[in-house]
Amino acid sequence: MNTVDFIPKRRLTSGHMMTLYAWGKPRRFPRLPAPTPRYFDVAPLDPDPAKVLADCYWQPEPHAAPTLLGLHGLEGSSSAHYMLGLADKAWRSGFNVVLLNQRNCGGTEHLSAGLYHSGLTNDPRQVLDELTGLDRLPAIVVAGYSLGGNLALKLAGDYGDSAPPQLKGVAAVSPVLELEACVRALERRENALYQWNFVRNLKSRMRRKARAWPGRFDLTGLGGIRTVRQFDAAYTAPFWGFRDAEDYYHRASALRVAERIRVPALVIAAEDDPFVPTAPFREPSLARNPSVRVLITRHGGHCAFVGEADGREDDGYWAERAIVAFAKDVTSARPSAGERIRAPSPALRA
Repeated sequence: MNTVDFIPKRRLTSGHMMTLYAWGKPRRFPRLPAPTPRYFDVAPLDPDPAKVLADCYWQPEPHAAPTLLGLHGLEGSSSAHYMLGLADKAWRSGFNVVLLNQRNCGGTEHLSAGLYHSGLTNDPRQVLDELTGLDRLPAIVVAGYSLGGNLALKLAGDYGDSAPPQLKGVAAVSPVLELEACVRALERRENALYQWNFVRNLKSRMRRKARAWPGRFDLTGLGGIRTVRQFDAAYTAPFWGFRDAEDYYHRASALRVAERIRVPALVIAAEDDPFVPTAPFREPSLARNPSVRVLITRHGGHCAFVGEADGREDDGYWAERAIVAFAKDVTSARPSAGERIRAPSPALRA
């Protein structure tokens, strides 16, 4: 494990300030083309339909380029600022980019009869199978934020020694790889705003879900839910057959399979993340796995890592640049002339 000297943007040396700044700051990507939508059938043998929508940014010759598969966080979507920021940097660096919406996210409640959960690696696995089998893409890196980061790491651990050769690596930013610890941190009083935001979005989605699939979900107790744990106990855990929320958190956490990760993995986390404690990143199953590089910064908040922009190519979003640099490393993608200088390779060698 390495401690990296990430320099935050001025006045953003508080994890809360950094996180809220990233959540609320509008970002625009004028050089990123309009995406091509694509639907993936992720439950071909299941009697309940389940499709997911991806926003795809293809290079002129997709088969000659490596591909970055992006996974968003809890109640996020392919249009989350960090997903678009990552897509912008990766696409301009020569990657195809596939930004996947989890089931029901990004306005796709009608595409899937069921719910998603923090350890549902089946869906990105099905997407990988299609991209490598049908599209015959030669090199793919999976990168996720928060819940998506847990998915990326758990996917690699679930594969173990059997990862497809086209999967060249996985990257995770602020991953909730020990869910119980993260939910417990979210329940602290100082994190009430984050809890409220997540619960508000989860409840809104369940109401949309009920409208799309009448009679499938009982919303009787939805109004009384105040925490993520209560939501998971009422809906996520029983739907997926977990004994309770705590059983779900234990079994869906990437830390359970971290020692089995065999593809190159990059993990980025911050000491001042409001609700992702760094202690799990020091667990031997992860920290001593030779395939995994864990980078811990003093500052960075949750899925933020905003430094000073240089007014040219670098917009200050350090973790996005770090992921692209890692993806170039593991796919041997050739960077453009300007990016040979701007990629954060010194940090990755720390």
